[in-house]
Amino acid sequence: MAEENVLQELEDALAKGLEDLKSVAAEEALLVWRNQYLGKNTAITQAFQAMGKLSAEMRPQVGQAANRVKVALEAALAERSESIKESALAASIASEKLDVTLPGRPLTPGRLHPDTQMLRELYRVFGEMGFQVYRSREVETDEYNFQLLNFPVGHPARDMQDTYFVEAGERGDNPIVMRTHTSPGQVRSMREYAATNPENPPAIRLVLPGMCYRYEQTDARHETQFDQIEGIAVGEGITFSNLKATLSDLSRRLFGQNVRTRFRASYFPFTEPSAEFDVECFLCRGKGCAVCGGGWLEIGGCGMVNPNVLRNGGYDPERYSGFAFGLGPQRIAMLRYGINDIRYFWENDLRFLEQF
Repeated sequence: MAEENVLQELEDALAKGLEDLKSVAAEEALLVWRNQYLGKNTAITQAFQAMGKLSAEMRPQVGQAANRVKVALEAALAERSESIKESALAASIASEKLDVTLPGRPLTPGRLHPDTQMLRELYRVFGEMGFQVYRSREVETDEYNFQLLNFPVGHPARDMQDTYFVEAGERGDNPIVMRTHTSPGQVRSMREYAATNPENPPAIRLVLPGMCYRYEQTDARHETQFDQIEGIAVGEGITFSNLKATLSDLSRRLFGQNVRTRFRASYFPFTEPSAEFDVECFLCRGKGCAVCGGGWLEIGGCGMVNPNVLRNGGYDPERYSGFAFGLGPQRIAMLRYGINDIRYFWENDLRFLEQF
């Protein structure tokens, strides 16, 4: 490289580099430009490599010029790189811009099913009254679903509960069934607690919630699948008055202090005496409508635990007595919310469910 050309080539490289840089608009092109003007085979590196061949007079001039050109190109490169990044960011923001004036998508909050709400409220109320929750199985044997509850094989009261059979086969008089009521939990819970101290079983106060199944015609008040919550209290000196006080207090807590209740004599093999427990219909105020059919809505059955059932549960009926009741949470919800058809609970209709 001739000495007289070195300085001129550096100036030409600076001018051309700055001019070419103006047209660079992307990171990839910027990398190509850098290799072309600041890489290994450029006017700047050639000038530094030729320093040993230059005269003593020219070396300082060429060295200063090469450094000046290098610094100027690097500064221009940094500025252009920052400009490209800002442009890319602005383009990204513009493409992803959110128009906050547009209406947003509605966020529908989840809700508890009215049946679940009712069950939870019953758990709370019974908890305040000293009852504990005990869960029993939904698939039962005939022994627990009927026989231990004073429904011997062939007993006519079995006809009141149309039963789903899961397995009969060679099981004889003890087929496997879908439980028709939560009452099998009475015997199971009593046996469990009695086993802790067979000679002196502890007093118990339990509620047994769960799903029940019956093969029957559906209408505004009946379903083939329904929730029930069983209650049982066993101890010394328990009377029917305790049962009436418990259910009357429950009604006042659920429906208000002025609610009217009634107990009608009835029959259940596992209680003696037995009664049906009714609450005045809130829809017609006792006048009679399609839901209640006569001014009152049956909430459930109740009675004093039959001595045979106490004995089957491991409690001596000569020493212990107890009461039991079975309530329909869905019927209670119908009263509370003015629902006129129990089938709404299982239809998954959002128009119904969103009201709760």
